[in-house]
Amino acid sequence: MNTKEIFTILLASIILALTVAFKDTSILLYSTISFLIILTTNVVVKKIAGYNFETVVRTKFWTWYQFGFRKDSHFKKPIPMLWLPLIITLFTKGIFFWFGILEFDVEAKAERSSKRHGLYRFSEVTEWHMAWIAIWGILANLLVAIAAYVAGFELFTKLSIYFIAWSTIPIGRLDGSKIFYSSRALWATIFTIAIITLAWSLTII
Repeated sequence: MNTKEIFTILLASIILALTVAFKDTSILLYSTISFLIILTTNVVVKKIAGYNFETVVRTKFWTWYQFGFRKDSHFKKPIPMLWLPLIITLFTKGIFFWFGILEFDVEAKAERSSKRHGLYRFSEVTEWHMAWIAIWGILANLLVAIAAYVAGFELFTKLSIYFIAWSTIPIGRLDGSKIFYSSRALWATIFTIAIITLAWSLTII
């Protein structure tokens, strides 16, 4: 993880913490630390998954590029969406949160081009690879959320599950879109798991 990615994760954590602490500033520090753990877990696991596919995963702030479900439905220049979580929180007065803030790019390593068999018979990175990189990040967050709940960190668990739910939404270049465009069935499975987990959190937390 390079310095730019570390700064991105830190700033994203602060922004998301400000949104959830809009009505209760006493949880600002706890929320910041929670999001720092949540986002770091997500990014690190994606990098590990990418490494297993012989790719390099780079995390950055989400930009609005796609405006439809067709691949050719996109803007000429991506629109930075770093401000969106704060704007939505201000307009809804803290009633509604937007956690979609990070996206990732994948680049094949040089040695990948030498592979011509099995899983790597094509040197380019496919949508299937990107989908599974996104899924491993989501699953890692789910496992951490369950562990946090068992340990009694209810707010952390709730924030983790909200982030998981947002990660499955197929908007722009968020993780949900990478899964959706790869396989509708795979996306439906992950989305269903996220919704069930979200419903569970609202019931018992």
